Amino acid sequence: MVVVLGVVLALAVAGCGAVVWAARGGPRWVRAVATATLVAGELVRRSGKDGRRGGED
Repeated sequence: MVVVLGVVLALAVAGCGAVVWAARGGPRWVRAVATATLVAGELVRRSGKDGRRGGED
């Protein structure tokens, strides 16, 4: 379990690095990784909202 969490953490840190690098004009593959990271983050954020009750946004 610790290994899985370590891998997930490493991927998250790498994704954040790709977002920063892409913002500074990195190569095409970095922009693709950054886009995938931002999309995954948005999906996680939306899935957290779906689990709440009431009219909260």
